[in-house]
Amino acid sequence: MWQSFPHLPAFFPDLAVLPEGVPCPDGALIAGEGAAAFQEGPWAAPRFHTVQRAVGLVVPGLPTPPHAPLSGLDEAQRAALPFSRFADPFRARPISLSDALEILALWRATAAENRRIGAFLHMQPWKRADIARMFGHEDGHAPFAETPRAALAQRDGAVLAWAAKLTHETERQAEVPIWRVEDGFIRSIGLGVNFAPAASLTLDPIGMHYDATRPSRLEGILSETTFSPALLARAAALRAEILCHNITKYNLGGAAGPLPASPGRARILVVGQVEDDASIKFGTGRVRSNLGLLRAVRETAPDAYIIWKPHPDVETGYRRGYLPARKAAQFADLVLTQGDIRPIFAQVDSLHTMTSLAGFEALLRGLPVTCWGMPFYAGWGLTTDMGNCDRRQRKLTLDELVAGSLILYPRYQDPVTGLPCTPEVLLERLSDPGDWAAIPPRNPAYLAWWKLQGLMLRCLRHIRLVRR
Repeated sequence: MWQSFPHLPAFFPDLAVLPEGVPCPDGALIAGEGAAAFQEGPWAAPRFHTVQRAVGLVVPGLPTPPHAPLSGLDEAQRAALPFSRFADPFRARPISLSDALEILALWRATAAENRRIGAFLHMQPWKRADIARMFGHEDGHAPFAETPRAALAQRDGAVLAWAAKLTHETERQAEVPIWRVEDGFIRSIGLGVNFAPAASLTLDPIGMHYDATRPSRLEGILSETTFSPALLARAAALRAEILCHNITKYNLGGAAGPLPASPGRARILVVGQVEDDASIKFGTGRVRSNLGLLRAVRETAPDAYIIWKPHPDVETGYRRGYLPARKAAQFADLVLTQGDIRPIFAQVDSLHTMTSLAGFEALLRGLPVTCWGMPFYAGWGLTTDMGNCDRRQRKLTLDELVAGSLILYPRYQDPVTGLPCTPEVLLERLSDPGDWAAIPPRNPAYLAWWKLQGLMLRCLRHIRLVRR
């Protein structure tokens, strides 16, 4: 029974004696007369496939703890409240009734939405365990369809498809709702191309945040939401935490030393992208390649000191967009193929991108950003835009952008417990990599072949035997 409550001591920090058979916080067992049932009662938490943890426990007969009055409780909850204790399942510490109800509300809303999914489509095998957990419920999870025809044949709910692999033909044929899912904006420690699981995903039943050719749920949030003072305060605190721990999407680590001196010249960081990425296909205009981006920036800023930073997925050799250093050097003063992007933000004056998330990360750090495409954070008055999107007419503050993009839009999954969580919990996990779940072990021979294959692809791209 106690396996479901690994954070049990957090429920009873004020008690030295508990009912018979209930462990004290120090691990001792105290026998008491008339031991009562130990249950979640009206605070019962949903299960997500195989994962479940309690938020509130009810032990009739316990001394009445101080609970702040709260309206909106049903009869069963009011009856159980005097004997209830609440604990944070992520941090293993006592919490208030209102905090517990916020966690339960998040979980129950997530589980209810998960039940509306009838099939998964285009999910890579190595992602499926995490997808099953994030989109699971009490009865398990929706089946993984191997073909679009199989996914569309079911009538039990929406098809949840990996957006980048979803075709217009599949959407056209669908007689059930199509929901799209992609990586979130604060993702993990490590690259997806190296099998690091995502701790945040964006689910969109309308479009997708990277597709500027049509509306998306995120665009609707940013266009229509009335952002309350409390939500904006939360967004400001979230942004401060991101800056405090210098968090980005992948959090790769790796040293990046000081940039060379460039007296009298503005420093512009230009970030590369995966050239067959969906955001390039659906979010760019005349500039659609890494070489084209570098050329455009140099033409716009002929006297600037330009730093070129390729995308880390491209550097593995597995994704398109490789730009040989000799070509990059035609327009860039410095090429940085190694190291994390985070230390570079503090050493440059501005950033140029097509649609990269690095532009959003630069905005969070107060850098001026120029967009040569139309990413989700462009068009709201916070960036210099080389294109336009007529649907985006509203002017946003940075905290409004953060509230919509990092709080209201994505889903987050705690990498330790596997449960739905808030962005604040995920930031805590990212700030202490020791708590981060290790990438699942794989066959050493397979990993060696994977890395060798990436190196070979990179070499073939360099000598132009493979398309960039």
